[in-house]
Amino acid sequence: MSDMIEVIIDSIRVHLMTPQRVVVLRQINSERYLAIWVGPYEAEAITVALQEVEMSRPLTHDLMKNIFTTFDARITRVEIVNVQDNIFYGNIVAEVNGIELNIDSRPSDAIAIAVRAHVPILVHKDVMETAGQFPEEDLPEAAAPAKKTPPAPLTDEGNDRLSVFKDFIDKLDIDKPDDKPDSPQ
Repeated sequence: MSDMIEVIIDSIRVHLMTPQRVVVLRQINSERYLAIWVGPYEAEAITVALQEVEMSRPLTHDLMKNIFTTFDARITRVEIVNVQDNIFYGNIVAEVNGIELNIDSRPSDAIAIAVRAHVPILVHKDVMETAGQFPEEDLPEAAAPAKKTPPAPLTDEGNDRLSVFKDFIDKLDIDKPDDKPDSPQ
């Protein structure tokens, strides 16, 4: 296990242009993050468990946890063990009668189980080296701000095209500030 790094769930983010979600894991005692794309249902399963929402009937991950318990299997941890072509591979580690079992899993399912079983989430150090990220450092202040330059003058064609708007505005019956009667405020 010395090749493993413990992480916690930092946040679950929504991608505004797609139905995808991102689970952001943060390395304990570090500012290194690991972002794993998951589907909306998997993100919801993790969020429900994080918020400890009581459901009237067990969800799939609750059912899986109940099956482990029924067979006297104790979930000890979950692991993110590999990443290939931006696809992450997970592992649920359970102990049954003193024997450690490794169960192949999608990382999103493993994380959903970990939250319900209150067990650590571990990431292999090679995965963190490959896909982990540190926040960007602030840009140096030595960079000079861009100078503002006046806009280029309009061509005759540009003036002609904008004259439609000028005519429209000139025809509007808008009180000028000086023409308004004083009103108490």
